[in-house]
Amino acid sequence: MTDAPETPRRFRDRPVSFVRRSGRMSEAQERAWSELSPRFVIEVQRDAASTSILPGTQIDPAAVWGREAPLVVEIGSGQGHAIVHAATTTPDTDFLAIEVFRAGLARTMLDADKAGATNLRLVEANAPEVLQHLLPPASADEVWVFFPDPWHKKKHTKRRLVAPEFPPIAAAALKPGGLLRLATDWEDYALQMREVMDAADAFERAFEGEWAPRFDGRVLTAFERKGQRVGRDIRDLTYRRVGA
Repeated sequence: MTDAPETPRRFRDRPVSFVRRSGRMSEAQERAWSELSPRFVIEVQRDAASTSILPGTQIDPAAVWGREAPLVVEIGSGQGHAIVHAATTTPDTDFLAIEVFRAGLARTMLDADKAGATNLRLVEANAPEVLQHLLPPASADEVWVFFPDPWHKKKHTKRRLVAPEFPPIAAAALKPGGLLRLATDWEDYALQMREVMDAADAFERAFEGEWAPRFDGRVLTAFERKGQRVGRDIRDLTYRRVGA
């Protein structure tokens, strides 16, 4: 009797919004990954790629966080400065940091552990696949996309996260009335974000005028200060999930 053939693995049909460059972690980061990841990192089943999520492998947020609470998801959490600050100052809310760079996740865990943040979890994966396959539908109260890679060269703009394919993915993960918060220091990307989101049927503007006011819940990071220092304006956008 022969074994049944394995289901063919699916490969992505569009470029991802990152290039996962190799880089060594510091001793502290290696130690953090070894000692803290069992507490903070959600282990996931992979599809074809090392940062993919296998369809049909949803988590139960109440089981992961050990309670029923509002859920905020940050895409591209970097070193974790924004989400660790948010988690420590908003203990009644649960937070999920999505990042593909392990060194950034290790730094996030170190800071979260030092701050005593028990309401933060991390996942090492491609963000759209987390929203599509890991999170149950309509489970997030907010999704944050702060300073995504602008891919400013014309030949690379197809890699930008906030493109026409993104709003339906974000909408499916958000509860009705949930918020999508965006921020960038690249003007042409800000314009693209606004054009894409204004055209999305599942969202409406949650601001008046040209741009949204700066989100008070976003801690001012060194990255944002650098953009201001070189003369780039920071532009915020906020959209509300509408419909069922």
